[in-house]
Amino acid sequence: MKKQLNSVFTITHKDRRTKARIGVLHTKKGSVETPFFMPVSTKGAAKFINSKKIEELGAVATISNAFILSLRPGTKLINKLGGLGKFMNFSGVNFTDSGGFQMYSKSIYLSSNEKGVNFRNPISGEKIFMTPEKDMEIQLEIGSDVAMCLDRMPLYEDSKKEIENSVELTTIWAKRCKKHHDMLQSRIPHGRRQLLFGITQGGIHSDLRKQSIKQLLDLDFDGYSIGGFGMGETFKEEMKIVKAQKLLFPENKPIYLMGIGTPSEILEAISYGVDIFDSRLPTMNARHGELFTSIGKMKILNKKYENDKSPIDKNCNCFVCKNYSKAYVRFLLKEEESVGKELASYHNLYYLQNLIKEAKEHIKKGKFIEFKNKIKRVYK
Repeated sequence: MKKQLNSVFTITHKDRRTKARIGVLHTKKGSVETPFFMPVSTKGAAKFINSKKIEELGAVATISNAFILSLRPGTKLINKLGGLGKFMNFSGVNFTDSGGFQMYSKSIYLSSNEKGVNFRNPISGEKIFMTPEKDMEIQLEIGSDVAMCLDRMPLYEDSKKEIENSVELTTIWAKRCKKHHDMLQSRIPHGRRQLLFGITQGGIHSDLRKQSIKQLLDLDFDGYSIGGFGMGETFKEEMKIVKAQKLLFPENKPIYLMGIGTPSEILEAISYGVDIFDSRLPTMNARHGELFTSIGKMKILNKKYENDKSPIDKNCNCFVCKNYSKAYVRFLLKEEESVGKELASYHNLYYLQNLIKEAKEHIKKGKFIEFKNKIKRVYK
């Protein structure tokens, strides 16, 4: 990582024919180049992939769930052991989510109002009331480099009235998060401060998304996240909103599209100027035998791969493709072996890291559209 500068985000390259760009995000831990994709490390580890493997495959950042980590092992232990990055021994940038995503879970989410959220502890079953202020304290004590505001995430099937209520609560909580976060860091030098991103909501409704952005822009967050996607909307619905939202954000702010992780989605969003991505989809799908390759999506559990001694992708340089056959990975996944889940997950994460690496090379050459269209053709 590069030495930090004074500003939070610096743009270094722009594509000539799209809004695609390359930038540098400056955090207290160091500076990392955007665009980048973050493996999801909910409890301080990606599913079946340790932190050193995350670094090895090229990831410069990862995102964990502060709410879940606060339940176990607890913020005090993580803080005592040097913060989240040292706790999980990850040299890259650590993002933390607020727990807003848990509102999609009927077993965890109970209710919410202007004061905060009622959760059910998935470990003990006890009720937990989470306020925006408490959420900020948790993320600061964990010691992540970039924190997320507490937001009210609606479901895709919610009525427009319910989604409008989510926008209102998200704004109310964002104001409280920003005020408390600033107060807690008031004596910390600018270069050592934890960054805070605001999260926009509004579902697939353009007017609600516009309302959410305008309200959050007044708070001048370090960056902005587009939340509430990956819950059932179509590609067309999603990208229509992403494109419209990106036009409303300031050019000098990093933009993070949360929960999105297919090659087509990532490249389309990059073409609109989105800088940061995360999703549990690449590893979740990998565990069920759905793999990314240079010729499109592969369902490796199909019987036709039972005796296939070739690698998952002959054009891939990951350690899985260099050392193991389709037949072997398929066998391990069929047997529910953890090594098979590790190999498949590693491959998918490596593919996305390499995809973004190639995207940046094409942005620099002014040929991003050609690259995006090539990938879209194989993932149509």
